[in-house]
Amino acid sequence: MSNAVGYARVSTREPNTGTQEAALRAAGAGRVFADLGESSRRKDRPQWLACLDYLRDGDTLVVYRLDRIAGTTSSVIQVITELGERGVNIKSLTEPDIDTTTPMGKALFGIVAVFAQLRVDTIRQNTRDGLAHARAQGRVGGRPTVMTPERVEAAVQMRAAGKTRVHIAATLGVGRASVARALARVDDPDDPLACMRCRVGAPLPHRRNDPACQEYRGV
Repeated sequence: MSNAVGYARVSTREPNTGTQEAALRAAGAGRVFADLGESSRRKDRPQWLACLDYLRDGDTLVVYRLDRIAGTTSSVIQVITELGERGVNIKSLTEPDIDTTTPMGKALFGIVAVFAQLRVDTIRQNTRDGLAHARAQGRVGGRPTVMTPERVEAAVQMRAAGKTRVHIAATLGVGRASVARALARVDDPDDPLACMRCRVGAPLPHRRNDPACQEYRGV
C-alpha cells in the first residue's frame, strides 16, 4: 500500500506496541508512530500529534483497531471526518468495513456516522424529556443538593440579619457556592424548583409557575 502511515497505541495495562507495529508494517506502512502508556481519551498524545502532522493529502492512515486513535465512537468519527477533509484515508486492520480508500468503505463509514450521531441525539433528547417530566412532577434531576429546606430557611434568616455568605456557609457547614445558588433561587420568582415556602413555612416567595407550590394549586 503506497503512502501508508501506521499508528499504534497501548495503554498502561499493555506491555508494548510490538504486535500492532508488526501488523501495520505487514500491511504496507512505511512509517509507524507509536504511543506507549497513553489513554485514548487524550488528544495530545505526543506520537499521535506527530502522526497527524506527518500525514499529507493522499496518504492512508493504517491502525490495528479504531480504538487506537480515540476512546469513543463520536471521537473516532470526528477524527476520520477531519482526516477525510484533509484528503487522508483510514484503514483498520481488524475492522475491514472501515476502509475509506474504497467507495464501499466510504459509504459504510457514512452510514456508521449517521447512526452514531442519531444515537447521541436520541440519548440527549431522552435525557431532556426525562428532566422535563421530573420537573413537572416536582422533582429535580442531578445530584441532591446539600441545601435542605431547613438550611435554606436558616440561610435566608442569617442573610436578613446581615450575615455574609462566608459566615452563612461556615455556620451551615456547606460551600459558599451552594449558599449562593440557594439564595439566588429564593430571589428568583420564576425559579422552577419546588416552592420552599410551602415546604418549610419560611417567609419565601411562592413559585407560581410550579405545581408543587400549594398556593399555586389552591391548597
